[in-house]
Amino acid sequence: MPAMLETPQGRRIAYHRTEGAGPGVVFLGGFKSDMGGTKAVHLEAWAQAQGRAFLRFDYSGHGESSGAFTEGAIGDWAEDAAEATTRLTDGPQVLVGSSMGGWISLLMARRLGHKVAGLVTIAAAPDFTEDSMWAGFSEAQKAELASTGQVALPSDYGEPYIITKRLIEEGRSQLVLRDPLPLPVPVRMLQGTADADVELSVALRLLEHAEGDDIRLTLVKGADHRFSGPAELALIEQAVAQVLAALG
Repeated sequence: MPAMLETPQGRRIAYHRTEGAGPGVVFLGGFKSDMGGTKAVHLEAWAQAQGRAFLRFDYSGHGESSGAFTEGAIGDWAEDAAEATTRLTDGPQVLVGSSMGGWISLLMARRLGHKVAGLVTIAAAPDFTEDSMWAGFSEAQKAELASTGQVALPSDYGEPYIITKRLIEEGRSQLVLRDPLPLPVPVRMLQGTADADVELSVALRLLEHAEGDDIRLTLVKGADHRFSGPAELALIEQAVAQVLAALG
């Protein structure tokens, strides 16, 4: 059973925490995914074997946390991440963000200052509500969103995604690729070339846009968005280890 964290906004966040050495590692999951996913659980086992502090949690409306998915937006989930990272960890942390979690890790770097000691992103999807969803909507979908407040998008991962008007509109206040994005910490970005959800151009745009002295992007030929095969999981381990080593 997960432990629960009550946020100031009244949301109940489910989490699993491993005690260990710092800097700790915090896993930030993707859109409509949860902390029971392959990458989160694998990284937890890796951290435990290393004696490293580790935290994984579910955003509100995800997994075992409170709330409905359709009630949430990027800012809410960023609040959840900030609360979990601030209140459930000691000292500086390395954030590992998958897909939407990559966007949220960038928001955390901006919001939490020295609490964020390094970043590892996996198929990071910054600004996807605007640049992927809204930009990809047909006029009919935009009209449906305006009139009914939501639109259904097909998903390769199960039931259709219900995209709400609030998700799109609130997302505009969380964009990170329109303004300077200083990342004065070690950053390792991983991206598969066969990713059907996050185009390679997104990773290249983020690499070009971010400002910092230790930012590297690794492209993996043939890897898809899940990035969960044995070779990909090993690359995630290596990236986290590199960031920790850079921190001394």
